[in-house]
Amino acid sequence: MRRLPIYFLIDVSESMIGEPLQHVQSGMEAIIKELRTDPYALETVCISIIAFAGKAKKLNSMEELYNFYPPKLPIGGGTSLGNAMNFLMNDMDLSIRKTTLEAKGDWKPIVFLFTDGAPTDFTDTAFSKWNEKYRKGANLIAISIGDNMDTRILTQITDNVLQLKDTDEVSFKEFFKWVTASIKTTSMSISDLSSDDLKLAPFSDDILNKIEMEMNAPIKVDENFAVILGKCQKTSQPYLLKYQKRLDSNDFSHLTRLGGHKFKFVGAYPIDNSYFDMVDGYANGSLSGSKISTDELIGFPSCPCCSNHIAIGLCMCGSIMCVGDEPMSHCPWCGIQVSFKGSDGGMDIGRTRG
Repeated sequence: MRRLPIYFLIDVSESMIGEPLQHVQSGMEAIIKELRTDPYALETVCISIIAFAGKAKKLNSMEELYNFYPPKLPIGGGTSLGNAMNFLMNDMDLSIRKTTLEAKGDWKPIVFLFTDGAPTDFTDTAFSKWNEKYRKGANLIAISIGDNMDTRILTQITDNVLQLKDTDEVSFKEFFKWVTASIKTTSMSISDLSSDDLKLAPFSDDILNKIEMEMNAPIKVDENFAVILGKCQKTSQPYLLKYQKRLDSNDFSHLTRLGGHKFKFVGAYPIDNSYFDMVDGYANGSLSGSKISTDELIGFPSCPCCSNHIAIGLCMCGSIMCVGDEPMSHCPWCGIQVSFKGSDGGMDIGRTRG
């Protein structure tokens, strides 16, 4: 059985002492208890915890979920994030099973990094090594606990940077429920779709804040087109929906009464998975940070891959799928069951770079 390795890289520096560390300890116990009730997680998930302060220490080796018991978190001095990343990479080399000619290796590991303060060591070398050799082969989610962390540092090693706004008991409980749901969704996707793309669960803006990559140049989009990426619910085949801002000099239907632009439907096109090998700037198949309102689109086609009459259905995971007359739909991206209802208003959906 192929494993889904889960790492928890946990800051245990002095600033975490007291309630924050107690909440993390309780949260880890709650995660394991809940995951053990999920058949998908029981089948695939393995867990390892690495604690770090001035030094890093592996508290347990990669262990199957049914055999795992959360260790007691220690406390230490310093926040050596660079040292912790080096320790993580070394352990991944030793613990993650590689694919061979005889057998397939582990699924892409997920790393949850929890930290509440600024690094006290030099991180450049470790960060460069991670980005060059490990980043594409792992899913790293970095969580800043509270507002003392310069979150721009974390955006250097992952697109998935979140800030836990409050550090009270209720916020921590909701946060760890989100972590558990994200692991469940990914393990379900592996079992049902044989896909180890990261599937983060939806979260409340009252609890978590998504940190955008402010240090990087903004992603550019071809504003002459609006291209939507979707997947067929029945076949899991990806497709593109192409809209154009203006078709010819005599066509003024792209202009609203308020003077704003609209995009007119051009065509719907089935594509294959080789598409994902030729894109850049994407997160889980969608252009990170770039959206368009359906109010700006003229023409809503049927699925180009099957008979479903709606090609733009927005799942809770943020991805686009086709929808038919079925009472419950199955998202080909994240694997969850979802019920769709009609809406009179527009909705913001992800768009590609064009």
